[in-house]
Amino acid sequence: MTATTVFIGDSVTDCGRLNEPPYGDGYVRDIVDSGQLEGSVINVGTSGHRLVDLKARWHDDVLAHVPTRVSIAIGINDTWRRYDDNDPTSVEDFERNYREVLDWTLEMGDVELVLCEPFLLHVQPEMVGWREDLDPKIDVVHRLAAEYNAKLVPFDRHLNALTKSVPMVEIADDGIHPSVFGHHEMAMLWLNSVL
Repeated sequence: MTATTVFIGDSVTDCGRLNEPPYGDGYVRDIVDSGQLEGSVINVGTSGHRLVDLKARWHDDVLAHVPTRVSIAIGINDTWRRYDDNDPTSVEDFERNYREVLDWTLEMGDVELVLCEPFLLHVQPEMVGWREDLDPKIDVVHRLAAEYNAKLVPFDRHLNALTKSVPMVEIADDGIHPSVFGHHEMAMLWLNSVL
């Protein structure tokens, strides 16, 4: 069977995939351009989405492609909406929905799961307080990766460690959406963590 990797997530994965088909102009394209990923690659990242939005489209956007690998990068909007729109996602809801999509995926058979940390760089001082919401969700990703025997891609840990030598705004000028450099770092980390 031909290998098929589906990338799903929010704007960080989307990266204008409809304007720059089929991969967008972010880390997914960088991964493909590396030539290290075998088989077909499908990007179904959608800007603005939270985990509940991924769940609503999981069957059509993920399972319908009969993937052999699924890479999930989600969570920052689940935190962001709490602070910009007073619309929080509880850790319990986040974990329950995450488990459900993982279970649906594994019902298809032997599918490799790749769980990516959502990340945040504290470009604005008030973003430091967002950690209260985001860190428990990152903990969920770690716990589920261990429980489901998934590959873990530590985007948050890696990009924050980079800020010791590179200004935050050069990695992601708003703390959330990576620069060209930030996406390249994410792609290299993904490849090193998964392959």
